[in-house]
Amino acid sequence: MITILAKLQAAPGKEDELRAALTAMVGQVKTAEAGAVPVYSLHTSDTEPGLFLFYEQYRDADALAAHGKTDHMGAMNQKLKEGGLLGGRPVIERYTQVAGVA
Repeated sequence: MITILAKLQAAPGKEDELRAALTAMVGQVKTAEAGAVPVYSLHTSDTEPGLFLFYEQYRDADALAAHGKTDHMGAMNQKLKEGGLLGGRPVIERYTQVAGVA
């Protein structure tokens, strides 16, 4: 299982727009990538206003690669750029699961 932590900081005044775009992405992943993406969860920071975190788990490296090529990922990335929704570059970290409880 591949785990991704993706941190996205909203540009000042764009917090609600970013939240809407990221929330829509969760629904699209649920619909289009069921089975390949068992966990795709959006969070906000309790201490840093406008900071969002995706906790994502992919069945395998192929599922992760396919996710990056989906139409909904391309559309979200375009919306983030054109809308000026981000206050900096996203921070993406990749982990490989060693053990866990489901």
